[in-house]
Amino acid sequence: MPVRDATLSDVEEICSLIEEHAVYEGKHDLKHDRAKMARHLFGDDPKAWVVLAYPEGEPETVAGFVFCSWNFSTWEGEPGIWMDDLYLRPEYRGLGLARQLMADLRTRTEGRIVWEMQQGNDTAAAFYTQLGALPVNDWTLYRWKQ
Repeated sequence: MPVRDATLSDVEEICSLIEEHAVYEGKHDLKHDRAKMARHLFGDDPKAWVVLAYPEGEPETVAGFVFCSWNFSTWEGEPGIWMDDLYLRPEYRGLGLARQLMADLRTRTEGRIVWEMQQGNDTAAAFYTQLGALPVNDWTLYRWKQ
């Protein structure tokens, strides 16, 4: 399977992917501090993790990523995954890499995998529906920022 866990040496690529994703979504000024990201992902107390995808037979070419952290469902009594980002560079879409990234996440938890999707992203909605994922229509997402 052409996916692998990211390592410290991948921080530059991870930040580049996040910034490319931001541009794709219309935010052109996002720039991450690479050292800070390295601490959050690979420091003594990691807060998140990344799985990288690459084209079959090209392990040095990063095609995309999924960026995740753990959550926990008190009702299900199981840890789950919060998927913050799934992004593939445009030239690598349609190769089954997003499906492989999602399959990799499924192996990491018996709990639920949760994410948000921007309204109007019909391509993503169709993909997630094909996986068997369902929108959560009876809950409202809140965000509290300082």
